[in-house]
Amino acid sequence: MRRLHLVGEEAQDAFGRRLAGLLVPPFILYLRGDLGTGKTALARGVLRGLGHRGAVRSPTYTLLEPYELERLRLYHLDLYRLSDPEELEYLGLRDLLDGQSVLLVEWPERGTGVLPPPDLEIRLSYAGAGRDLLLLPQTPVGERLVAGLA
Repeated sequence: MRRLHLVGEEAQDAFGRRLAGLLVPPFILYLRGDLGTGKTALARGVLRGLGHRGAVRSPTYTLLEPYELERLRLYHLDLYRLSDPEELEYLGLRDLLDGQSVLLVEWPERGTGVLPPPDLEIRLSYAGAGRDLLLLPQTPVGERLVAGLA
């Protein structure tokens, strides 16, 4: 477990870029936090760090945005509007779990019982003008990633 305090969207973006440099597929990353805590800002930083140059849309309405990047494939899921975890089957979740991709999942609690467990969970919370991030590795791969951020 590791705690970080970040102030401003730029800091979240920079942290996401650092995180991106350590991602190796297969990897599952959960982002948890209240509305407005910066889950999508962090996801945007990860994508920028992986070399994505285009727009980064929050998949709030589409539920899924795929990104074919130079060194890996990343699927950004936002399950906020998911009404039933079984809907993940209609999105083709099994195909996304191909062992060669990174899954970045916002609002993973909406997919409980269907989503596989994460390698790393990041909990974002309000902390004055900034955000606190709690990094909770769930697998040895997640532990190595968090250690690499030191």
